[in-house]
Amino acid sequence: MKNREIISSRILNSSVEKVYQAFENPNHLKNWWGPEGFTNTIHTFDLRPGGNWILTMHGPEKGNYENSSVFTSVLPNQLVSWKRKSQPLFDMEIAFEKSEENKTQITFRMIFDTIEECEKMRKFVEPKNEENFDRLEKELKRM
Repeated sequence: MKNREIISSRILNSSVEKVYQAFENPNHLKNWWGPEGFTNTIHTFDLRPGGNWILTMHGPEKGNYENSSVFTSVLPNQLVSWKRKSQPLFDMEIAFEKSEENKTQITFRMIFDTIEECEKMRKFVEPKNEENFDRLEKELKRM
């Protein structure tokens, strides 16, 4: 399974509750989701197992990227997972873990069907996930 996964993680200077709030509240999520320069229009965000998440990511130069997913697991302040219904297809998990007082480790785990699909995305995804975490840190400071 490890060959089909991309895992990105960072320690944030915020409580688990605040980091989770930055994800569960679409008014915050739209400000940090995706790589640097992207903006988001969230059409549907039904954060419950079986609920849909539909958004359009707007690229910095041009292009709109439609994203459709269905949530598979929601454990507030612990774990959210979903299955993508739009390309590229993969399962996604976000874990929220207290690392010490007022610090949270957030971990993105992307699980692909094949090693080939995973490797094709890895070179792009790993640095973009870091940009995503950078944007999350900025949003947490604004909250």
